[in-house]
Amino acid sequence: MDDDQMLLDGFTAWLGCAPDVGMVTTARTVQELLEREQSPADVVVLDLFLADGSDPVRNVRRLAELGRKVLVVSVVPHRTHGIDVVRAGARGFLTKDHDLRALTDAVRSVAADGLAHSPELAFAWANDTSDDRPRLSTQERKILVAYASGMTLAAAARRAGVQPATAKKYLDRVKEKYCQAGRATYTKIDLANRVREDELDRYPRGCSTSSGVAEVRSAG
Repeated sequence: MDDDQMLLDGFTAWLGCAPDVGMVTTARTVQELLEREQSPADVVVLDLFLADGSDPVRNVRRLAELGRKVLVVSVVPHRTHGIDVVRAGARGFLTKDHDLRALTDAVRSVAADGLAHSPELAFAWANDTSDDRPRLSTQERKILVAYASGMTLAAAARRAGVQPATAKKYLDRVKEKYCQAGRATYTKIDLANRVREDELDRYPRGCSTSSGVAEVRSAG
């Protein structure tokens, strides 16, 4: 449930006209959602700031650790918070100035393992200079993204046009940079997590909020 009853009513009515998306349940807190649900829905639409004053990053991380796909919505852009919740595992961040069609499309995208971010967040990612996000060279980033996507080191090297030994050096430097930034990175899974958290495969880097949780299930 959301304190913005008009938004909830509008979203519920809109979903009634969508053949592949439907509302499953609503709740005021993450804990209430987890206690109430009978089976996990495809997408959790989570308001950035809940009435219980809980931390947005902790809410997202809690749901993400349970394997839930989270789409965060907010009345205002909150660029910093948007970056933080995506790093915590959110699949999308959308401001409420978008129409219901955009929200439904975002739910579909997240349900299909895609991403759904507002232009404001895309701009914030492209200009993020936080200390825990290391600066990677073009080649380091290229090797990282290819290798983390599931390629072998040799295949990633071929894609980048370098020798496997050189590709390994790039990966070693990437790991070292992340460790120096306080984000331990050692394994291939760690590297894949960093790509997801920093959205390196999506955004190139120039190298009275309402409260509630709504859960949505895609019928497709």
